Order: sequence, then C-alpha cells, then structure tokens
Amino acid sequence: MPITDKDILFEDNHLIAVCKHAGDIVQVDETGDEPLDEKVKKYIAAKYNKPNGAFLGVVHRLDRPVSGVIIFAKTSKALERMNAIFKNREVKKTYWAVVRNKPEQEAGTLVHWLIKNTQKNVVSYYKAEVQGAQRAELSYKLLGKVGDFYLLEVNPLTGRSHQIRVQLSSMGCPIVGDNKYGYPRGSRKGSICLHARRLQFFHPIKKEPVNIFAKLPIDGFWERFENI
Repeated sequence: MPITDKDILFEDNHLIAVCKHAGDIVQVDETGDEPLDEKVKKYIAAKYNKPNGAFLGVVHRLDRPVSGVIIFAKTSKALERMNAIFKNREVKKTYWAVVRNKPEQEAGTLVHWLIKNTQKNVVSYYKAEVQGAQRAELSYKLLGKVGDFYLLEVNPLTGRSHQIRVQLSSMGCPIVGDNKYGYPRGSRKGSICLHARRLQFFHPIKKEPVNIFAKLPIDGFWERFENI
C-alpha cells in the first residue's frame, strides 16, 4: 500500500517519520517487493510536486515482520547527523513486545554477543564474548498481562540485527509469532508482536527534543494492550 498522510508521525524540512506496517521491507532486497523508502520518496515527491523525485536517506531499519516508528532523512545534512546520533547512542528506542511466557524477573538487563548467519538470516547468541560477535545490550520491564499474554517494554542500548527477538528468546520469552526464534507457530500475516513504540532524540539541526510515538497496529490482537 502507498504511504498516505495517516502514516506520517512526524515531518519537517529535515526529517520524516512514518509508522511502518508489519510486512514492509525498509530497503530493496532479493524479494523485489517495493521497499518502504521508495514509498516514502513517492509520497514526498507527490506532496511537494517534485517531478524529478525526492532525496531520502535511510537512518535505521526495522525487521520486516516488525511494526512501528521509523525515521528517514530528507536532506544529506540531516542524514549525516542522524547517522552520528544513532552511532553515538544518543537516541532512546522503546519497543513493546508480547510474549507468552512470563520472565523470571519482571525487569532486568540482558547482555549477549551475537553472530548473524547471513545466508540463513538467523542470529545466534553467546553469553560470553566470542570471535566475530557483536555485543548486544537491552533493558526490559513487564508492563502487564492480558489473558495468557504478557506485555514487555524493551529499550535496546545497541542496535544489532534481530537483537530484541533473539535476546528475549534467550530468557525463554520468544515473541508471539516469531517462530524463527522459538515461538511454536508463526503468524499468518507474516508479522510478529514487536512494535517500535517510541523514538526520542535531539533534532540534528534545530537541537530541540523530538519525541515520536506510534500507536499500536489495528489487527485484532494488539488492540487489547492499548490501555496498559
């Protein structure tokens, strides 16, 4: 589906943030599906009457089955500065994840070393440093329970591929629908119950605090957690 005004969470002359739908890819891959960055380019070109197209820089990524806030740069200057903000960990990322198993501790910090198998697109975790691995750290806390499911808030300190998915699975709490990392079955919609809820940082040009918030998907499941 094309990007519309209702998908836009934040926009100014330098940045644009959209609410990514589960199933969208951020950049082109081997599937050949239209990526989100191209959809956003088309939206900007149409909105501002740019017949030659629009510049758009990818600042960060979300896994295909994940929904929520994702931000792009509308200028090369903003892209360079946003890349530095993410590299220097000057952005706070908040995710919501739904799991079936209650964590042994209701809040905590997880540290692992991760290695990605690019051919299989699967990440393995280690409890101690090994050659070729990247350090991954996140904090989590239990927000509440609805029926047989638990809602966790997760704040990753690092930004590794599949980090939240594999680290929650490491403590016996695979994300609902994520059969790649231990949940018994996948989702028919190709989604998992992981949502990028909020991004907080200082604007790269204006130096003002930015707080971007994404509502939960309307899919018949996520709605039950909205009031927690």
